[in-house]
Amino acid sequence: MLMPPFTLHNPTTVEEACTLAGELLEKGEAFDWVAGGTDLLPNYKWHINPKPHVISLARIEGVDTLSLHEIGCMARLGDLTAENGIHPLIVEAAGKVASSLIRRNATLGGNLCLDTRCFWYNQGEDWRRSIDWCHKADCGTGAECRVIPNQNTLCVATYQGDIAPTLMVLDAEVHLIGPNGLRVIPITEFYQLDGMKKNVLEDGEFLLKVTLSKEAAGRSGSYQKLRVRDSWDFPEAGVAASWIPGDVSSLQIATTALESIPRCHPEEVSAVLDDGWDGISSIKALAAGVRKSVQPVNNTSLPPRYRKSMVRVLTKRAVEKMIEEIQ
Repeated sequence: MLMPPFTLHNPTTVEEACTLAGELLEKGEAFDWVAGGTDLLPNYKWHINPKPHVISLARIEGVDTLSLHEIGCMARLGDLTAENGIHPLIVEAAGKVASSLIRRNATLGGNLCLDTRCFWYNQGEDWRRSIDWCHKADCGTGAECRVIPNQNTLCVATYQGDIAPTLMVLDAEVHLIGPNGLRVIPITEFYQLDGMKKNVLEDGEFLLKVTLSKEAAGRSGSYQKLRVRDSWDFPEAGVAASWIPGDVSSLQIATTALESIPRCHPEEVSAVLDDGWDGISSIKALAAGVRKSVQPVNNTSLPPRYRKSMVRVLTKRAVEKMIEEIQ
């Protein structure tokens, strides 16, 4: 299938990018941001919501920062390594994304802003036309959601990024910039429970960088992932865990690829801690609580019941591995 035509813009500074975005908005011209292109360009080839303009971040200087406390939006996933001073938990998750070839091009910003996925949506245009489209890409027809029919108020396409849950349990912040200036929010507030909206980026904004506090360096953790194949595939479920070694009260858990957003599970952690930490018994109780809280739907490769059951396994593995590191 041929790529639809679009105008590619290549700003060289953040200021130029924001100005360009503002000008396009004033003209009523729709556009997308592109970083590595490993998610957006395949979608465009499938004619999934293409825009007439695409603004590339690739030539902007200074947005590929790599350090323990700051990672730029254009930092390649393949460069998120211990040698570059990146937190070990982020290194672990980045190493499990797709294949080494894709990690050479895929970026941190792109992974955090991944389009949500659904097997009714991520198909070629002819296939989608044959089923009269879906709610997320209805081509103006008002088509209903194919996963949960008879409701067009919420898209339940699944977010399947690997890096977000690790940043959540490290208390990271995201820096968003656009024509209206810069704002900084916790990454836990970045995602929005709607498979179409996906996140809180306003018109013309893009994710500039991620920052981690000094306290994040003192945390250790683990990321466990379920996928069909050990290379290439998006997660079918993912669990990240972190703590300040030896301090069980600092434990944090986050999940991904189970709903339209990645999210933390403070209630489930608190419930177990309130009962008193009792080693393996508490780990099993926590794993059961996280499993109960997630609500996957039937829109990815593996059935939701299996994905939900595996959350208990992944949570147990993540916490046990995290604890084993200090023993």
